Amino acid sequence: MTKLNRRDFLYTLAASGTALESITQGPGQSEASRSIKPISGSWFEFQHHATVEGVDWNPECVCFSSRQWEEKVKEIADVGMKYLVLMETALYYRAFFPTKIFAPWRLACADPMEAVLSAADKHGVRFFVGDGFYGDWESPHIVTDPVAARKRLQAIEELTQLYSHHPSFYGWYWPNEASINQYYAEEFIHYVNTCSRLARRLTPKAKILIAPYGTRVAVPDDKYVRQLDSLDVDIIAYQDEVGVRKSTVEETPRFYERLRKAHDRSRRSEIWADVEIFRCEGTVYKSALLPAPFSRVLRQLEAVSPWVEKILVYQYQGMMNKPGSTAFCGTPASTCLYTSYVAWLKSWGLHRA
Repeated sequence: MTKLNRRDFLYTLAASGTALESITQGPGQSEASRSIKPISGSWFEFQHHATVEGVDWNPECVCFSSRQWEEKVKEIADVGMKYLVLMETALYYRAFFPTKIFAPWRLACADPMEAVLSAADKHGVRFFVGDGFYGDWESPHIVTDPVAARKRLQAIEELTQLYSHHPSFYGWYWPNEASINQYYAEEFIHYVNTCSRLARRLTPKAKILIAPYGTRVAVPDDKYVRQLDSLDVDIIAYQDEVGVRKSTVEETPRFYERLRKAHDRSRRSEIWADVEIFRCEGTVYKSALLPAPFSRVLRQLEAVSPWVEKILVYQYQGMMNKPGSTAFCGTPASTCLYTSYVAWLKSWGLHRA
């Protein structure tokens, strides 16, 4: 049995109360729950890029065997999540797959890419494969850095050769996220379209996903619609930014409604949501990520459901764990969010296992 420290114990105690409150709903709340879309998928990673945020699951993931990676993929599939977005295939100038671009990460599993894609083939999960980070992920200039750009394109070619035969290789994710400052920067559009051009040629059936932030300040007017027309992507999953405290659950419906109207006008890309199911232990971006109470997560799902095609979350790893999982990664308190979500799914007959 995993030993809880004081932080885990206090959070588990609080989460248990909010979970019970969320699941035990009155008639009005129950009717509202029927219109809430379940979670369709999650971001996924071998190591969290911001070390301080991933302190509670990075060490476990380093030690995962191929079998444990399969167990984690199965665990996610068993709660009805069909899509996984692999955040990165390289990080801190080391790679998670065999390549000449960077030296390999020192992990217990020699080829985690093969492990998770094989598991996804088996369990019916679709992967968007992330083409990053082939430079300093924290640098605002990574999308214009010519060295990083050259390596990104090389990675697309190598990843295609190594892994695109997998049925679960569903699409691509361009992880150098856009900061929408009313509109997309032209440098970002160029970065996306350059990557997409090569990906379309090598993997013509693959879907392409981006997940920008700045959702609250987007101005979805005629100019924004023209930018949507120019972005060579199939899906845009906007971050709700509740976990990083930039937005509140009460505000997000307005943001997504306006963006949905812009996407309906453009008709080029689908609108999905990237819902943050974490909370920050301390200062945002400078402290550990912990699971949010299910009561908040359910409200987040409800807020975006009318306006998006599907809901992805950031993220299952670290924030959710099946009790007794042999591929446990995160604090013991992460079982609370898992069990509360599964209980909600079961209440509507949506849980398959």
